[in-house]
Amino acid sequence: MKVGGIGGSNTVTGLVFEGKTDLSTFLNKQKGYKVTDENVYYKKEIVARIFKKNSFYKFLESEGVDWKSIISKRILPDDSIYVIVNNTMFIIECKFQQSEGSVDEKLQTCDFKKKQYQKLLFQLNMEVEYVYLLSDWFKNSKYKDVLDYIISVRCSYYFEYIPLHKFGLPIP
Repeated sequence: MKVGGIGGSNTVTGLVFEGKTDLSTFLNKQKGYKVTDENVYYKKEIVARIFKKNSFYKFLESEGVDWKSIISKRILPDDSIYVIVNNTMFIIECKFQQSEGSVDEKLQTCDFKKKQYQKLLFQLNMEVEYVYLLSDWFKNSKYKDVLDYIISVRCSYYFEYIPLHKFGLPIP
């Protein structure tokens, strides 16, 4: 995120998720997309479902998943999107920083959290992808080891935006 700036509002694909807004708000502004409640429509066809924080657990409950019998403590995603066509739940964690702080160590928890989400979604037979949306602060060379670690445990990260083709969503 650029202080006082706009951020990445246009890429080669033309469709990005900016860290300054949530995914539902962003998608509602894209041509052909409409988000109603938690359902994401593209040209009137449902393509995904979005869950923020506690709504993720309401979704699990609606699907008959008793999270308390699977994990010992609730973990809340900043945003998550279940993309129907590829049967994948993308957990999105937004980390924005402009000075030293506790977020540094939080980046090292992606492997554990991804495995917790995999346990939660196992009986629904869903794939899980864990994605960080990072501010440019983390481009500093002192984060090289932790960014390498994120990739090594099969998680991913993007700076400033996430191209929606990463999720397998239609590009207008």
